[in-house]
Amino acid sequence: MSTRQEGAPSSEVRSRDELVGWIAAGEKPPGQWLIGTEHEKFVFHTDTLGPVPYAGPRGIRALMEAMIQRYGWLPILEGENIIALKRQDGQAGGTISLEPGGQFELSGAPLSTLHETAAETRQHLIEVLDVGEDLGIGFLGLGFSPKWTLDATPQMPKQRYQVMTRYMPQVGSRGLDMMYRTATIQVNLDFASEADMVKKLRVSLALQPIATALFSSSPFTEGKPNGFKSMRSEVWRDTDRARTGMLPFVFEPGMGYERYVDYALDVPMYFVYRDGRYIDVAGASFRDFLGGQLKAMPGVKPTLDDWSDHLTTLFPEVRMKRFLEMRGADGGRWKRICGLSAFWVGLLYDADALDAAWSMVKTWTAEEREGLRNAVPGAGFAAKFRDTTVLSLTREALKISRMGLRNRRKLNRGNQDETIYLDALDEIAACGQTVADDLLKRYAGSWNGNIDHVFEEVAF
Repeated sequence: MSTRQEGAPSSEVRSRDELVGWIAAGEKPPGQWLIGTEHEKFVFHTDTLGPVPYAGPRGIRALMEAMIQRYGWLPILEGENIIALKRQDGQAGGTISLEPGGQFELSGAPLSTLHETAAETRQHLIEVLDVGEDLGIGFLGLGFSPKWTLDATPQMPKQRYQVMTRYMPQVGSRGLDMMYRTATIQVNLDFASEADMVKKLRVSLALQPIATALFSSSPFTEGKPNGFKSMRSEVWRDTDRARTGMLPFVFEPGMGYERYVDYALDVPMYFVYRDGRYIDVAGASFRDFLGGQLKAMPGVKPTLDDWSDHLTTLFPEVRMKRFLEMRGADGGRWKRICGLSAFWVGLLYDADALDAAWSMVKTWTAEEREGLRNAVPGAGFAAKFRDTTVLSLTREALKISRMGLRNRRKLNRGNQDETIYLDALDEIAACGQTVADDLLKRYAGSWNGNIDHVFEEVAF
């Protein structure tokens, strides 16, 4: 989730058209399209296999302080608490932030190629593993916390999370699980125009359940198999239906920036940020705010920063801000972090591949897309779709993605193109066994039902 950074205040919004224009300003010509990769990791103490609290000599704050001292990161503070890290101005490296339960996230810098993404991810892991070793801290790449109860999971001292924690139980049964016990890999991708955005948004929404199946890695809850391949994805099904889901309106005639803005205007807000604090306005709509009708802030109208903040509190399977954010994948280790970005770059950043992907999904109905999304968390590759399976759809999507990456012709120093980052995914599709499937086999076999082995065998 986003971390607010102080800057010059933005202008007051006078009309809905300004909100539309803010999103449209994200358009970029293809030569300027970039790749922004985000990945979250569970943090644990290597001696006890317990979660890591914020405070204390081996806590999350100590971890962040060590990153500052050893690798030159700069702190982002909320009051006296370090809640995120950034690089010095002009220095590449993205932002490190904390998810509600202490999940450690790198929001990578916008980069031109997947080779740069791989290098950025590798450097980040070198740094956190180096610092973590000294503190007796390890990092786990899964989609759902495999052992700890919700009550045992620490809460990070960020004001926006306090607002969300109060609100979530009012709108769904799994919102707190989503906040405190899930981890993901995401990629942010650009669009050239409104028409390009619509096509990419439709393709990526339709195929998001394919990514969910391919990256599923969350079959355990509190030490036992939970009956799902992706518990992370299942949790999202009952988090807050007003701000999640497959957005069927995207496939309707007339879809464009304005239609998405109208959707976002009516999604309940969480907060408004003013003077270093988060004001709880949970349940009010941004449409109310635009009219100066917030009960907590009567007469006050939003700024463009408020609009940007609000868009980060929408959680559909694909989210639009000034770019598109792919949100369907479980957390994973290095090859899968690179693989997630590669999968979507191949599908969306080459015209021929995008056309092929659209041809693949354009006849799917809203009911079929919803059925696919609901079936995949439990059935994974075995989920049925028409006269085929999700595994077959995955193999088809990977072929299209590989074509798209090949067409991009982005070579590393070894003269390899970006298709190398799909190899790990092709192996999964070839054998039909996801990370979740493999972990369940180990649990029933060599682990002898002891979940503690996951912290050794799936840690970074």
